[in-house]
Amino acid sequence: MDFAHSPRAREYLEKVTAFVETEIIPREREYLEAQRSQADRWAVPPLIEELKQKAREQGLWNLFLPDARHGPGLGVAEYAPLAERMGRSLIAPEVFNCNAPDTGNAEVLVHYGSDEQRERWLAPLLAGRIRSAFCMTEPEVASSDATNMAATAVLDGDEVVLNGRKWWSTGIGHPDCKFVIFMGLTDPTAHRYLRHSMVLVPVDTPGVRIERMLPVLGQYDEPYGHGEVSFTDVRLPADAVIAGPGRGFEIAQGRLGPGRIHHCMRLIGMAERALELACRRATERTAFGKPLVDLGGNRERVARARIAIDQARLHVLHTAWLLDTAGAAAATGELSQVKAAVPAMAQDVIDMAIQFHGGAGLSDDTPLTGFLAAARALRLADGPDEVHLGVVARRELRRYRDERGGRGGNNGNNGNNENNGNDGQGEQR
Repeated sequence: MDFAHSPRAREYLEKVTAFVETEIIPREREYLEAQRSQADRWAVPPLIEELKQKAREQGLWNLFLPDARHGPGLGVAEYAPLAERMGRSLIAPEVFNCNAPDTGNAEVLVHYGSDEQRERWLAPLLAGRIRSAFCMTEPEVASSDATNMAATAVLDGDEVVLNGRKWWSTGIGHPDCKFVIFMGLTDPTAHRYLRHSMVLVPVDTPGVRIERMLPVLGQYDEPYGHGEVSFTDVRLPADAVIAGPGRGFEIAQGRLGPGRIHHCMRLIGMAERALELACRRATERTAFGKPLVDLGGNRERVARARIAIDQARLHVLHTAWLLDTAGAAAATGELSQVKAAVPAMAQDVIDMAIQFHGGAGLSDDTPLTGFLAAARALRLADGPDEVHLGVVARRELRRYRDERGGRGGNNGNNGNNENNGNDGQGEQR
């Protein structure tokens, strides 16, 4: 592949970079102070709407959708570097209306939604007037294998009835969250990948209850948050089912591919900013008569961080190119590779930057603790490391089994199917 950005991607990259560096990052402290001073911690400071309006006026809006009807129509490989730039600030994705899980939910509606569903939910979502959440992971089962799902979405005449409990439903705490996509068991007798359905659920439907908000390493990620949500005899018209009963896994797989690229590129942006902060700190501060960078093995740590970030970027761009040119099925192995590799890389780089900052690295004087929580969580979200490593190993070993005419014994199958739509934390972005 050619790793050079297309002319269109370069144009948007320059604009997004300038906006992040001049409009968003300089106002992060203002945002944090406004959030802390308000009575309701889950309210959205007015600063966000101000920045969103500016971004929209500059055409920096809905950049994630490869559908020209709803935005610039950038391909996955074209959007990837923009996602990296957005990753440099925790508040940037929403400013460009590219925040998760809204991006994944929008993609579901574009590709699988009915005209009525798109009019009711997609239009206001793409306009930035509402937010959404995704309800898949459950507290009572091992959600790394999504076939364990116990929550139900049962058809009853012209209605669908939902029961169950979900958690790590990202975005459910946002005051503008108006609907969730719920995945539940519809037909337990069907093939294991045809048993489940996805349903559009207004959050004000009787029987829907946010039981609690969940912290990640002590942080609630307000105003978005991750919630535990119960569904008790929730009744909706049957046309709330997306694309028809039994298509939940199909939809999940279509949703996961681009979302994993978005996740990984945002993490690379976090790692880049963390390395930048670490280098500034290490060259400006002295200890024991030397700059911090000259103590211990710090130069080597900086070098290894640079190598790791650049390797990760090329790996993700290659996977994005495969998605664009060959489709999600052809990129299954590569998607699992980057999803296992990039969060771990980012976690290491961010942890190094925290160490360089000493006590300041543990505070909120820098974005590093927020970055660390995001990187660590993403080793679970959209499938834990172990599932992705299992996919990679299985595909690698299959080549040798096939060479021996199937006489390979154990092919590395750990009980998880490559197309299981797993989501270890419910944050399918």
